[in-house]
Amino acid sequence: MLRLTDVIIDCPDALELAAFYSQVTGLPVKPGSRASWAGLQVGPVELAFTPVEDYRAPQWPGGGHPKQFHLDFEVDDVEAEHARVVALGATLLHDAVGGDGHGWRVYADPVGHPFCLCRNAGVTWTEAGPVWPTGA
Repeated sequence: MLRLTDVIIDCPDALELAAFYSQVTGLPVKPGSRASWAGLQVGPVELAFTPVEDYRAPQWPGGGHPKQFHLDFEVDDVEAEHARVVALGATLLHDAVGGDGHGWRVYADPVGHPFCLCRNAGVTWTEAGPVWPTGA
């Protein structure tokens, strides 16, 4: 099983941009947001913000500074989903899955956009999808 859980937007200041989108959407900044990761829950998907060094704003529609985002997918079986996405044309870029099977792997899609397969500790799976632990 695979579910889209997050859309992550690179920025210079995660809390500042989360506060902006909180005001835009009327949704609260998620409890537990911090300088390294801040988010808004938008239905089943989190709109998240993460700071990057030397942030350069995208230029639309020009390509000099392309759009900056990546997708996170929570998975119930990292190895099975790894094999499936690689067979579909993804390229593994970084593996941060620990010996306990929790963590994430970063991939590039066939045209280079990054996305992650994540297996977070405490998440259980139901027919409806992932159930996050209280406070997540």
